Order: sequence, then C-alpha cells, then structure tokens
Amino acid sequence: MYQKIVEQLLREAEEQGEFRNLPGKGKPLHLEDESNIPEDLRLAYKILKNADCLPPELELKKEIRQMEDLLDAIPDEREKYKMIKKINFKILKLNMMGHKSPLLEEKEIYYKKVLEKLSKSSA
Repeated sequence: MYQKIVEQLLREAEEQGEFRNLPGKGKPLHLEDESNIPEDLRLAYKILKNADCLPPELELKKEIRQMEDLLDAIPDEREKYKMIKKINFKILKLNMMGHKSPLLEEKEIYYKKVLEKLSKSSA
C-alpha cells in the first residue's frame, strides 16, 4: 500500500519537473562497499564518515603513520627510541581493538631494525 503511494508521489513530482536539475544527473551512482564492516557498526561508521570523523581504528592507524614519518626527522637516538616505544604502544592498542586475524595485525617497530635502516640510508 505504501509503495503505491510513494510511486504515485514520485511520478507526480517527475511530471512537474522536480527532478530536472538535480546534482549528479546523468552520472553513475557511487555505492560504497561496506562488506568489510560488521553489520552492527555500519550505521555508526556512516554517521562518523558524514561528520568527517574516522573510526577509532583508522584514526589510530593515521596517528601511527604520522609518527613513523616523524621518526626519520629525529636526530637523537634516545628520542627515536622514545618515539618507537610510543609507536609500538599505539600498534599494540590498535591490534587489541580489532577482531581480525593475527596475520593482518600491525607489526611493531624494533629498535635494532630501525637503527640498521637508518645507518644504511645515511651511508
């Protein structure tokens, strides 16, 4: 019953030209793939996205990437070590947030590996 009423209202609006100058007319619809988001979180994530906010997991990943980018600019080894510890803590926090396979978890940064990489890049 409601469907017939809605169809009638849409038909009348179209006949009156209400849909002529809509933005995006003639362009394909962009439908988002939400299959990787748990069903119970989809609405909340959509609200966050519309408010230009990131889900907590993505916000934390973004912070980690920014901290990793800053790591290259730190000249003092002690300061680098402190930053690595902060990054590893955030990675641990991120890995504890999600319900995913351990294979998909973020890897922690190891101090010796960082020093080796830095010594190779400066040579």
